[in-house]
Amino acid sequence: MKTFVLVATFLAPGLAVCSTAFATNGSTDRQNTSNIICDLTRPWPWRHDHVVNDTDGDGVTDALDKCPGTPRGAAVDVSGCPSDADRDGVADGLDRCADTPAGARVDASGCPKDSDRDGVSDGLDRCPDTPRRATVNAAGCPSDADKDGVFDGVDKCPETSAEWAVDDEGCPIPVSETYQQFLDEKSVSMDIQFESGKADILPVSEATLRRVGEVLADWPDAKVEIGGHTDSQGAEKFNSDLSKRRAESVKSWLTSNYSDIKPRHLSTKGFGESKPVASNDTAEGRAQNRRVTFTLMNAGDLGKDIETRRYKKRGE
Repeated sequence: MKTFVLVATFLAPGLAVCSTAFATNGSTDRQNTSNIICDLTRPWPWRHDHVVNDTDGDGVTDALDKCPGTPRGAAVDVSGCPSDADRDGVADGLDRCADTPAGARVDASGCPKDSDRDGVSDGLDRCPDTPRRATVNAAGCPSDADKDGVFDGVDKCPETSAEWAVDDEGCPIPVSETYQQFLDEKSVSMDIQFESGKADILPVSEATLRRVGEVLADWPDAKVEIGGHTDSQGAEKFNSDLSKRRAESVKSWLTSNYSDIKPRHLSTKGFGESKPVASNDTAEGRAQNRRVTFTLMNAGDLGKDIETRRYKKRGE
């Protein structure tokens, strides 16, 4: 009686199994060896359906491959050419952002670039240099509801009146301390130093004069009287003439250094020693009496402007 024996041979672990079936007549002699069955279960070089001569490994033989240099992982058509569903230049299979909108610029992985990080892709962004945190529309352009030049999202004072100048954060710029003195007191007294007995302004006083000049340059409608004052030392007539010349010297300095100041809006007057603010019997008191005053002469004509002028106006 014939007996069939099945012998399994493992070519390599997990790679292939070959089974040989043969018949025997009961002895140890093997007869009719046949029916060798091999089931290869791994990819090439073991898998029986591997495409021969496929240099780029895309599944299309070199002889038929019209795009022989296809990068690994790219999806290809029957001709071996990569497909690109969203037409962004990055092949399907390699494209990590497969639904990129048309016109958007992408990186090597197929994902849209957004240089200014405003949420609108480069290539579609009509305002590509939008500042960080600015609110933008669908075209990537920032909005500015109060039209102060600072974009929404960055603007910390988003409802600023169109009247006021603003800082980099969109908030109104307060007027200077000197400006505030003009508003509150209508007259400002400054310690302007001159050469002894002369009307020549000493360089040390220029910083003080600049504070006044900035106010008057920003406030073109203001009319100001410049008053010169002296202590009581010396002859009264000399002091009166000296104070007048010193007031004129201050006016000349302001109009020479600030082209926005209109000379006709500045008047001068010499008060001499007639209006002391301290005792002339002490050195300290006399120093206080040697001064220059700036008095707002048309506060009534300025009306509302004088009441609301707590911020710099736009354009100043």
